[in-house]
Amino acid sequence: MNTDDEIEIRRLAVHTHIGVPDEERAEPQTLWITVRMRPSQGFHGLQDKVANTVDYYEVSQRLAELASEKPRHLIETLATDIAEFLLSSYPLSSVDVEVEKRILPDADSVSVRTSRER
Repeated sequence: MNTDDEIEIRRLAVHTHIGVPDEERAEPQTLWITVRMRPSQGFHGLQDKVANTVDYYEVSQRLAELASEKPRHLIETLATDIAEFLLSSYPLSSVDVEVEKRILPDADSVSVRTSRER
């Protein structure tokens, strides 16, 4: 097993109600999510079958649903929710999650990162 094997979804655009003031949460905002997932078995023995790996299309759909299911104040909360969801739903040994938000006028974005292991 190679623990360096990763599946990455980079800058997935999701829409959600997020922000500290009520006015900011009133309208959906676009956030960008990057996840790096390390499958428990690595890539060895996949036999070129999607059923033997983590289906990244399914993951992307589930992340969009998770982001939009309820309003949140903090992108930190969303990052934690995503990490915990991925580890509880897929055969992963660890996951890194980054959530980006365009909010500061003089910055491209603000981002938070979290890592979790099984």
